[in-house]
Amino acid sequence: MIESTTHRQVQQTFSNQDSCINETAFSQFSETRDPKSYLSSLVKCRNISQVQQVHGQVIVTEQIRDLFIANKVLYAYTFHRALESAAALFSGITQKNPFSWSVMIGGYAKSDDYMNCYITFREYMRSGDRPDDYTLPVVIKVCRNIKDLVMGRVLHSVVYKYGFHLYTFVAAALVDMYAKCKAIVEAAQVFDEMPKRDLVSWTVMIGACTECGNPEEALDLFDRMREEGIVPDKIAMVNVVNASAKLGVMHKAKIVDDYIKKMKFSLDVILGTALIDMHAKCGSIEIAREVFDKMTQRNVISWSTMIAAHGYHGEGSKALDLFHMMLDCGISPNNITLVSVLYACSHSGLVEEGLQLFSLMQEEYGVRPDVKHFTCVVDLFGRSGKLNQALKLIEDMNIDKDVGLWGALLGACRIHGDVELAEKAAESLLELQPQNAGHYILLSNIYAKAGKWKEVAKVRELMTHQRIKKIPGWTWIEVDNKIHKFSVGDQTHPLSKEIYEKLKNLREKLEVAGYVPDTNFVLHDIDEELKLGLLHSHSEKLAIAFGLIGTPEGTPIRVTKNLRVCGDCHAFIKFVSLITKRVVVVRDANRFHHFKEGACSCRDYW
Repeated sequence: MIESTTHRQVQQTFSNQDSCINETAFSQFSETRDPKSYLSSLVKCRNISQVQQVHGQVIVTEQIRDLFIANKVLYAYTFHRALESAAALFSGITQKNPFSWSVMIGGYAKSDDYMNCYITFREYMRSGDRPDDYTLPVVIKVCRNIKDLVMGRVLHSVVYKYGFHLYTFVAAALVDMYAKCKAIVEAAQVFDEMPKRDLVSWTVMIGACTECGNPEEALDLFDRMREEGIVPDKIAMVNVVNASAKLGVMHKAKIVDDYIKKMKFSLDVILGTALIDMHAKCGSIEIAREVFDKMTQRNVISWSTMIAAHGYHGEGSKALDLFHMMLDCGISPNNITLVSVLYACSHSGLVEEGLQLFSLMQEEYGVRPDVKHFTCVVDLFGRSGKLNQALKLIEDMNIDKDVGLWGALLGACRIHGDVELAEKAAESLLELQPQNAGHYILLSNIYAKAGKWKEVAKVRELMTHQRIKKIPGWTWIEVDNKIHKFSVGDQTHPLSKEIYEKLKNLREKLEVAGYVPDTNFVLHDIDEELKLGLLHSHSEKLAIAFGLIGTPEGTPIRVTKNLRVCGDCHAFIKFVSLITKRVVVVRDANRFHHFKEGACSCRDYW
């Protein structure tokens, strides 16, 4: 069963090692040849040297011919990640059983040796042995880790061939693999076909929907799971909280929060941090901070999440204060923490504070700046009008430049109307991402604002030629626990007539108060009257008008937009908050805007 060359190699190794098992014990092993003694000694091995010694002993006593013993030694090698020794022993086993294959395949997988994992699994299939419900999930997990959808589909067919789709653990691994590969339709199909779904299955599927951008479906699954009598644990609730954070709807967040309190889940670091993120992304920075302050234990991720929340809510000073509080508590910042603080500085106009922090990163905190930190500083310079400094920083960088970096510069050019520099930034962006519609649209916006309609036409023509379509703008608002969605010029809503009538009346009052529509944000070379018509029907305006109709007087209006809010809508909403005495919270693609009494939390620095 075991080739003699393998024996000799291990015996030679054994003879050259300092024994950790005394000679009396070895003598007893040799005399009794009791398999239990060898297994007991394997369990006690703390390093590879000790495993090799036991291996040598079982060779001398010929116990290695026992497949059970050989497999245990093999497992010990893989446990200590000694893959060369494991592979040598494995190749010498002439009559392998499923456990032998599983151990070797699992060993490669745990050591991230994915190529040999695949090769060994293929040999396993060719051997004629039937795979088991341990090995298949291991290889499926490898496909998940490296996002190998092609191999994942092959494994799916193997699962069906041998009937393992009826095994909950195997099916859950397939769902997880498809989700990580962004194949949500296939993930849902596997999930729906499972004859029995346990808590793990539901948790995986909820997480899959969240990761693939379907948070509403994830929350529907949460409701279905409870209807089927499955009680979620803390891990499941973290996935549900993350889904609520992505959806950004206050009503859903409150339901989830109330359920957590009802079930009396302890507020540990993981769940507490997820709740901070959820409340902040649903527009309630105050509740997020309450959760943070109540946490008895916090790690660097908790601090970083709260700092980031203050940052994208326009509270740069609070983010900086919290950062210094974190340092006083003895928590060392990591690269994510510093990105969060720099982002907060850039979005609040704290230029000197941000630059000082950036200069101290490596010396004070031991964090070497990467491209994300440089991007924040480019944004910091750009938003404050220091475009030349931003460009010089980019040119002097000795690390690879990415889309985010050039995108920050292009965004700054939009704010300050620098067409020449915008063209340079756009050229670099389109080299990196030639199919990203956002880059073309932003450059087109800059040209339009400068009145360069021929250049606008050229950009649009290029997009048409390359079949690149503009991402449509949408705005969501929650009224009576239902989400309503609007696009520009939308007339599909049942109350569309009332919405436009409300918008007309509102506009008249706003213009008396001093609001002047800015037609520069209508990116077409058309008559001013037509521009006004398009401007007045932007999706966020329709959503806010509906909110004024459908919510009680004096209550806050919360809307979410998938793109950045335009400058005219920003001015419009400030006047709405002044005239109606309503607080309006807008979550756009970049940050939160809190409008109150004619002012915005961003202080027009966005």
